[in-house]
Amino acid sequence: MSHIVKVYIPTPLQQYVGNQEAIEVRAATVRDALDAIATEHAALRRHLFEDSGMLRNFVNVYVNDEDIRYLQKDATPLRPGDTISIIPSIAGGSVSVMQRVARARKDHLTMEEIRRYSRHLILPEVGMAGQIKLRNSSALIVGTGGLGAPLTQYLSAAGGGRLGLVDFDVVDLSNLQRQVIYTTNDVGKPKLEVAKRRIEAINPGVEVTTHEAKLTSENAMEILRNYDVVVDGTDNFPTRYLVNDACVLLGKPNVYGSIFRWEGQASVFWAEKGPCYRCLYAEPPPPGLVPSCAEGGVFGVLPGIVGSIQATEVLKILLGTGDPLVGRLLVFDAKKMKFRELKLRKDSNCRVCGPNATVKELIDYYEFCGVGQAREAELGEAYVIAPEVLKAQIETSGDVVLIDVREPMEWEINRLPGAKLIPLATLPQRVNELSTADEIVLYCKVGNRSAHAVNFLRELGFRKVKNLDGGIDAWIERIDPSLPSY
Repeated sequence: MSHIVKVYIPTPLQQYVGNQEAIEVRAATVRDALDAIATEHAALRRHLFEDSGMLRNFVNVYVNDEDIRYLQKDATPLRPGDTISIIPSIAGGSVSVMQRVARARKDHLTMEEIRRYSRHLILPEVGMAGQIKLRNSSALIVGTGGLGAPLTQYLSAAGGGRLGLVDFDVVDLSNLQRQVIYTTNDVGKPKLEVAKRRIEAINPGVEVTTHEAKLTSENAMEILRNYDVVVDGTDNFPTRYLVNDACVLLGKPNVYGSIFRWEGQASVFWAEKGPCYRCLYAEPPPPGLVPSCAEGGVFGVLPGIVGSIQATEVLKILLGTGDPLVGRLLVFDAKKMKFRELKLRKDSNCRVCGPNATVKELIDYYEFCGVGQAREAELGEAYVIAPEVLKAQIETSGDVVLIDVREPMEWEINRLPGAKLIPLATLPQRVNELSTADEIVLYCKVGNRSAHAVNFLRELGFRKVKNLDGGIDAWIERIDPSLPSY
């Protein structure tokens, strides 16, 4: 017995049916309905059927959002009011038409989505309504490095509707110890390119928006305003303060994470509900005082743990369930396998989120953090030496004392010939090993720690001290590429 049913035509095929989005036909089975449309619109037939008359393999058909392959195929009987959706595949890794239809109809999940997210759907805190929330949500991940790696995997697998990625770096061999979305074959490739490909492999239903740019005061507001949640996966203070201030000004929750050696931190900075990052740290530390992961190292598993905690907080916020880490700082010690929780309070004098806030727009965060010009401002040209000049001096007179202020672990990886190791922390106790009469050149990995060492010695009366500009990294790049880098 035939009934009136509605057949939804996907966007790529609408041109063959007079640009109609849907067509009503009378039919008893799915095959009857498709034949009726193909008879009326002959140009459509070759896109639906093989020459043999079989439905093409790359065309899926749904009755009331159920795949007919799991019903009675094209013999599936129809009832009054049934809807049929024709879903062809689309090349190039793009979001399928079914997924586009699902997003256009934001109040339901497809059969595929139900199977994919079934373990979520049976959680009382998620259920069908929660999963639809996730599918209609968006999150921006700033940085696709150590923290960004687990974030991209878990947020895409969980069914976040749209993920934004901000990065401008390429995959380096040193990344592979902890940034697990990348492989050896990815070295040298843009991180965003690889991360997007990985997300689409995990879950083709996630829309990925890439922002291949350095986040700055000029572009941050425009990028962040289009997302529900912002996730801080950065590794430097200027960007961290930039993300915080932009989130406060836009009213966005900022899911924070940081890692160093064996310790990680996580919190949710949401000015409308609690403190912001500036309430915790009103000002950044002086440049070079706090070493980066590149200088201090990081246990490879740690970013996975902290990034997973961040992903948990993102999903809780989007679902509107649980107790997010607002006003709480979670501290994790991987060596002891211990968590501690510290209470955070909103600072009434905070320049960004306080009642008398003075920061009403984004500022120059590199200037705020003293980055870039720090060494030059502190030392001046007379106390800085370029790698090329140092090389020439060593080769001609050799009358120079090289002091390495890095840690012993770094010293074991590489060192300049003839250098002496005096870690920065031990320099005050070992200064008697140096003579004010000697010409001394100090170096570290990139020049920050050694700049502090030069200033320390100058205060003690040393006048013939210089800092190797760019540290041993610059020496490797410009003088001796045979030395291993880290």
